[in-house]
Amino acid sequence: MFISGIEGIEASKQGYTLSLSSSIQKLLVLAFVHDVQGIGIRRLAHNASELLKVPPESDAIEGRPNTDGNEADEKKNSNKQKHHPLLLMLLASEACCEPDEICDFELQACDTQPSIIGGAAKEFMFSGRLDNLCMSFCSLRALFDSTAEGSLANETGVRMVALFDHEEVGSDSAQGAGSPIILDALARITNSFCSSGSKVLEKAVQRSFLVSADMAHALHPNYMDKHEENHQPRLHGGLVIKHNANQRYASNSVTSFIFREIAKQHKLPVQEFVVRNDMACGSTIGPILASGVGIRTVDVGAPQLSMHSIREMCSVDDVKHSYEHFKAFFHEFAQLDAKISVDV
Repeated sequence: MFISGIEGIEASKQGYTLSLSSSIQKLLVLAFVHDVQGIGIRRLAHNASELLKVPPESDAIEGRPNTDGNEADEKKNSNKQKHHPLLLMLLASEACCEPDEICDFELQACDTQPSIIGGAAKEFMFSGRLDNLCMSFCSLRALFDSTAEGSLANETGVRMVALFDHEEVGSDSAQGAGSPIILDALARITNSFCSSGSKVLEKAVQRSFLVSADMAHALHPNYMDKHEENHQPRLHGGLVIKHNANQRYASNSVTSFIFREIAKQHKLPVQEFVVRNDMACGSTIGPILASGVGIRTVDVGAPQLSMHSIREMCSVDDVKHSYEHFKAFFHEFAQLDAKISVDV
């Protein structure tokens, strides 16, 4: 099973970039609309026009209009209605409805410029939200391709990928990893094999293995002191296995060994990471699910730079390594796990 935390799944198919002077934005819209059959939900994407511009700081300061005289009038007008009529007209046009039929909506601004491959040898990928769309893509592609050529004929388990929303804001939502959605899904799957009273779910959880795949911080050449000397994940170095004694990551010696062993059998590079003991450590949804479900878990991720910025960076090699590692895991975990005996 692969678990991956993602933010903003409504991402543009074209990717994202940041220009030197400004960021041109488009709006992704979820609109609630009255119609003759009741209230419908329509997901819209503004591809036709660039709606917003975030100016550089200097432009924002120097070009700020003098609105002191109109401040009171603006406050009065803003109280008359919840949204500007021009915005409602624009959304209504996209939703093919009348402005007064829109009950409410959610807007998200996204950069419009495409992702690119760059570097002197075309060895880098520059894109928005590599964290965590990169791991989401690699795991899904690996799942699809692992089912080809009759590879499920001798499979004793269920291959699965789960993608969650709101990982960057705590995962406590109906779509987040903190919800019961994963247990519900596992219960429905196991109940399809036999009756619900046979403890199949509990047995399946104990035999399962979760790969929490979320991007990792690569060693930055300008801030090398931020990493321990022997724990410096590098671009092109393969997936990073993350460890933390305070359980900010859910990896342990057994789960790490299983994931490393699969890499070894396929001659794939793999790296290890432990945060400096005088620095705060990030986390993933791995510990949330490991503690909430009771499933064996390893936390891994491809190394990247500029995490959480509008323009992130990783290596092309590591996308390939991640895909191949995940695919090998789907193919071989059941056979490898059957050979392992842990004396606890």
